[in-house]
Amino acid sequence: MSAAIRRLEPSDAASFKAIRLEALRANPELLRSNFELENKLDVAWFAGRLQNAVVMGAYRDGELVGTAGFSIQEGRPNAHKGRLWGMFVRPSSRERGIGRLLLNAVLEAARENVELIQLSVVRENRPARQLYESVGFLEYGVETKASKYGEKYYDEALMALDFERPADFP
Repeated sequence: MSAAIRRLEPSDAASFKAIRLEALRANPELLRSNFELENKLDVAWFAGRLQNAVVMGAYRDGELVGTAGFSIQEGRPNAHKGRLWGMFVRPSSRERGIGRLLLNAVLEAARENVELIQLSVVRENRPARQLYESVGFLEYGVETKASKYGEKYYDEALMALDFERPADFP
């Protein structure tokens, strides 16, 4: 089953907030935030986020079923780097290639603006790590105890994709 991918606009803020809260309710450790914090934010805050970052949305039958964001890092010494964030696909739409479509759309936008894109992913999230590795992301480190939810700590793999590195470079 296919999905239509497009950049989310500030007018999409309500649906963006809804899917983000759904993701945070289910798996806050994957997004490094929490439901209680973001539920307090108004729709205008989410509209601002969509205005200041590239956020791609995946739609199936007119419903937003997945998102992935990209931001250019701030400050002159870091402006050559971007950050992939907020990758989420609703469970009912997983294993249909939607995550790959979202990732490819974000990478296309990133490639036009930065030399390198970075991300962090919970080490236990093997499907996500495999997806990132399949498009060329390489792990360059691990942040131990990157986040804590309840009494459980989560380590995160730090990964990067250098657009200038040849595809066959180890």
